[in-house]
Amino acid sequence: MKIVVLGAGAWGTAVAISAAARHGVTLWTRDAQQAVAMQAARENARYLPGIALPLALSVSAAPVPGLISQADLVIIATPMSGLRGLLTQIGHCTAPVAWLCKGFEAPVSSPFGLLAHEIRAQVATNLIAGVLSGPSFAQEVARGQPTALVAASEHASVRDALVQAFHGPTLRVYANDDIVGVEVGGAVKNVLAIATGLCDGLGLGLNARAALITRGLAEMTRLGVALGARAETFMGLSGLGDLVLTATGDLSRNRKVGLLLAQGQTLQQAVASLGHVAEGVYCARTVVQRARSLGVDMPIAQGVVALLDGQFQPSEAVATLMGRGPTAELA
Repeated sequence: MKIVVLGAGAWGTAVAISAAARHGVTLWTRDAQQAVAMQAARENARYLPGIALPLALSVSAAPVPGLISQADLVIIATPMSGLRGLLTQIGHCTAPVAWLCKGFEAPVSSPFGLLAHEIRAQVATNLIAGVLSGPSFAQEVARGQPTALVAASEHASVRDALVQAFHGPTLRVYANDDIVGVEVGGAVKNVLAIATGLCDGLGLGLNARAALITRGLAEMTRLGVALGARAETFMGLSGLGDLVLTATGDLSRNRKVGLLLAQGQTLQQAVASLGHVAEGVYCARTVVQRARSLGVDMPIAQGVVALLDGQFQPSEAVATLMGRGPTAELA
């Protein structure tokens, strides 16, 4: 296969490295100097230092339309904020397209933020597309450590292309046609990871962490089902799997934000120290807005938004959640 990966951040580089073990891959960056530097050094020194780029992987800053014209598969590896622009650019593409980003877009043409497949429906109606998601840290995928992902699309051709591109000895790819559920899981887990990082940073204990993850999964499922997802999707890789990884893993940027807030840093200080995008910071408000528009109760996500907006101190956010009235577990 000829695969083009649009976006040379940590995750885009990692999936490009993984696919290049069996296919020809072009990794695109909008920065021509970065392309030259990566091609010469054979590594992404900024995002994945010390991990060599395979010989079958080339780096380019060429115009996107020409670059994808002969591709068998196109992967978009930008943050959510860059997805709309790239989808607009490649709307003519006849090859299967999949994005890696997780989150809700900030409101643009509607009163609430959209999921990635909803953006595609607005700006690139002819694309045959889907998402590659699941519990995965870029460093581990790039190093060839065992990982399992889910390829979600309503189109079997997209699911099949993603399995063919990435399924191998160290990376398993499972197919799923519930793109709504997979995208909701990928978006909401980032918000919940901030809450879990806060919990750990305040030293509240493992009982509290387990409670947050479990109740967070219930919030995620409620929102997903209200948007048309299947409840069982949230028991899979893109729901429970991604939530556990992001909420507990030391490589999680969103968890790190919660830890730093618990230590007394401001949101601006916490985000600046990461050096990478923490999607949960940017999509927490849109998650809550979308939930409210559907009448879905998400108290943990609401508490994260109040914390990020400076309405609560870390300890106050926890006290507010613990002070809620009793309710049935499955309500």
